[in-house]
Amino acid sequence: MTRLPTLGPRGEGWVAVQLILLAAVVGAGALLGPDWSGVIRFVGILGGSMMLAGGMIIAVRGAVDLRHALTPLPRPNSDATLMTAGIYGLARHPIYGGLILGSLGWSVTQASLAALVSSAALAGFLTLKSAREEAWLVERFPDYAAYRVRTRRFIPWIG
Repeated sequence: MTRLPTLGPRGEGWVAVQLILLAAVVGAGALLGPDWSGVIRFVGILGGSMMLAGGMIIAVRGAVDLRHALTPLPRPNSDATLMTAGIYGLARHPIYGGLILGSLGWSVTQASLAALVSSAALAGFLTLKSAREEAWLVERFPDYAAYRVRTRRFIPWIG
């Protein structure tokens, strides 16, 4: 069992904080604007690639694989089944991983330290949210513990 709070019957508070942190990442990068003085164009390409890989490939693929079971709430739907195929065979929380990678990419393309700090806060928060979610998944699916041992948390092939 976890000591993390549920923040609502299905974890609605977790979603609210996640949205606030995503807005902070975007706002910090947009408000401070890009400052390319002294920054190599490669950084923009790297950041754009991270946004594409994170937001478009990993997160969207995770949403497609979940289909009807997709919910922003950490407590699984009552009719959900344990998904271990597709991108979920490589990462337990690919949507969260995509959000983290995408927000880091945005921070890099905007050359914004504030957006980078917001991205770090988002990554820390999503680590906590995923732990809360996993506590519910372990209760619901007996096979989840073994799946957790063999599968990365956020991003395939990385930590």
